[in-house]
Amino acid sequence: MGGAILFAAGAFGDAQPDPDLAGYSYTSDLCNRTSFTPFESSNYKIKPAGGSSSSSGTSGSSGTSGSSAQNPQYSGVQQGAVDSMWCNAELKASDAGSNDYSSTWVYSAATLHKKTDPTAEFADGYRAYESQRSSVAYKVTPVPGIGDEAYLVSRSDDSSGSYVILGVRDGWMTYQITWSSYTSRNGSAKPPTTDQVAGMLKNCATETLRKLGR
Repeated sequence: MGGAILFAAGAFGDAQPDPDLAGYSYTSDLCNRTSFTPFESSNYKIKPAGGSSSSSGTSGSSGTSGSSAQNPQYSGVQQGAVDSMWCNAELKASDAGSNDYSSTWVYSAATLHKKTDPTAEFADGYRAYESQRSSVAYKVTPVPGIGDEAYLVSRSDDSSGSYVILGVRDGWMTYQITWSSYTSRNGSAKPPTTDQVAGMLKNCATETLRKLGR
């Protein structure tokens, strides 16, 4: 009898807590919730899909899922343990010339963790960049004022491009937005500094998470 009581008590003690999703909800079109205003304010626009000038994007514009000819592109899936959402957009400097082959991509992903609290692993996942042994050095900086915790990862590159990641955790929701750019030798537009990119990512994340939390 006593063993049965202990077993029952243990079962109740191991009950999983309800996920703290901090008011965020799933959307199949993360691009529709993504704010591109910070990039547009910094002289970038969504590159027309397929070279057509009639497809230029605007703030919060949405792309098409599953078609490589569309820009931006989005996808999402709901599963038992996590709900996952993605939005990828190719940007182009507004003053780039016709022979400028520079490229800039913004990749974003949001995950609702419904079974496991990501708190314990979140910071370590980004701080691990500083421990990578390679020819490229990364700098990881905490970012206050966004979610429960946030980290900025920047890579030391030469003038040929930049790579910056912003990761945010708010409750059991995690969000990551990545800037990846290449500057061609004949590029006519001056690429932004790492600090300028960081500012765009912070503003985009703040505005996007506000929309995603509605």
